[in-house]
Amino acid sequence: MERIRLALALVILCGVAHVRSSASDHRYKAGDEVPLYANKVGPFHNPSETYRYFDFPFCSSAPVKEKKEALGEILNGDRLVSAPYKLDFLGDKEAQIACKRKLTKEEVAKFRSAVSKDYYFQMYYDDLPIWGFLGKVDKEGKADPSEYKYYLFKHLIFEILHNKDRVIEITVRSDPNALVDLTEDEPVDVDFMYSVKWKETDTPFDNRMEKYSQSSSLPHHLEIHWFSIINSCVTVLLLTGFLATILMRVLKNDFNKYAHDEESADDQEETGWKYIHGDVFRYPKHKSLFSAALGSGTQLFTLTIFIFILALVGVFYPYNRGALFTALVVIYALTSGIAGYTAASFYCQLEGTNWVRNLLLTGSLFCGPLFVTFCFLNTVAIAYQATAALPFGTIVVIFLIWALVTSPLLVLGGIAGKNSKAEFQAPCRTTKYPREIPPLPWYRQTLPQMAMAGFLPFSAIYIELYYIFASVWGHRIYTIYSILFIVFIILLIVTAFITVALTYFQLASEDHEWWWRSFLCGGSTGLFIYAYCLYYYNARSDMSGFMQTSFFFGYMACICYGFFLMLGAIGFRASLFFVRHIYRSIKCE
Repeated sequence: MERIRLALALVILCGVAHVRSSASDHRYKAGDEVPLYANKVGPFHNPSETYRYFDFPFCSSAPVKEKKEALGEILNGDRLVSAPYKLDFLGDKEAQIACKRKLTKEEVAKFRSAVSKDYYFQMYYDDLPIWGFLGKVDKEGKADPSEYKYYLFKHLIFEILHNKDRVIEITVRSDPNALVDLTEDEPVDVDFMYSVKWKETDTPFDNRMEKYSQSSSLPHHLEIHWFSIINSCVTVLLLTGFLATILMRVLKNDFNKYAHDEESADDQEETGWKYIHGDVFRYPKHKSLFSAALGSGTQLFTLTIFIFILALVGVFYPYNRGALFTALVVIYALTSGIAGYTAASFYCQLEGTNWVRNLLLTGSLFCGPLFVTFCFLNTVAIAYQATAALPFGTIVVIFLIWALVTSPLLVLGGIAGKNSKAEFQAPCRTTKYPREIPPLPWYRQTLPQMAMAGFLPFSAIYIELYYIFASVWGHRIYTIYSILFIVFIILLIVTAFITVALTYFQLASEDHEWWWRSFLCGGSTGLFIYAYCLYYYNARSDMSGFMQTSFFFGYMACICYGFFLMLGAIGFRASLFFVRHIYRSIKCE
């Protein structure tokens, strides 16, 4: 237990230290050195493919120092090092030489390749992000790509706004007249220069990050977001209202019919969903796997709720480097007890005996595929020498969190679930032998039902999906978490409702194997989201290359699988509540 407490303290301190470092309140005097860190370089259209700044032949007049980073920053691919430019507080400079370098043929070719792929650099000045392109391609009046001219920007102009003794804003632009020709494979001398211009502003320090969050709150963006919400709400209200009306009317007729049948003729043959009351609560096949999926889905639902709470209280402000990754790792580790408790208690309710195997399955159901995907993608990143490759020390830290926090909490939750002694609440007795399921038409089979179940929830979220993808797999900033939370609530309601409706129609056709069907139908939205990934990659993005493609489809597969488990658990819980309710309302012999 002492080790668990130490690990918990370590993880929480990592998160706190990270947030503190990102939200630091620095005050400076004239002439003070303000830290400028070069972060990474990469192709603009491939957000996962980033490299260390000095992997490219930039020069530095002083020894390069690496900044110590928190867990989330490393997971985010940040590798901050001291930049070659010195931007002292209130110190204006004009065309000052930072350093000189003679580029070899190979280095010229490397820069030319980077410029042709729209490589950009990212830096941080007093925790404020800045970007710029490495160079430009001159295509004007040239039809043949072999005639294109390639230029490297060698003069950066920094414009910094300050409010008394604090840095408020920084922008960087390249001098279009200070260019180095990279077209030919010839050695070339480069003088890397920079200018600094300081101006005063009235913007308070507390509002300096608003510049970045406002881009997603522009009126035309907000209109699209609200259109998305209204579109989703109208669709959901119409369809759920339509289904609710049908379902309530049909159920009312069923209840009246069954009550009349009981009064008129007890020996009359039963039909519809009442006919299978002796089978509807028969435990599902592969109940250990089913319980593990339910436990993992419940944990991921809890994780999502906690992430939304942190987002709504403002923890994930723009460029709070790695805060989201830190939160995901910490909260996933701390909520593993929920997965253990849910899976073990439900497994024991289903009269399962091998609860240890069930716990192992629960612990590996989501983490297993995620670990395999990570191993493959980390190997790809190492081969590319990209910053997405995690250092050995970070992998050890994540393993220790898993070994000292996640696993013990999973086991403790499992023991608590096993000892809860809860019994499965079934309103009807289950018969000894299962009834034969009558032949069903093709559209009543599992796959067509999953397609029907996933389409409606997906249609409620697809507009918002574009903005999320453009933020995660692009350079757009997403900060309207309140709208995203409303969309998430709509997603849950629609998933629960459509699954209940399909479960009713399944039972009405005397098919009593609804357990797995309700889970699969609830989770099928995850498959639709993955299908949207294919559309987004081909039609809405300019991503290319093996590394970016494998990262996009690999990690999106894990995210969509997580959605599948979470929404599957929601769908099953809603169906279980519904089935219990309707069978309580009739007299079952």
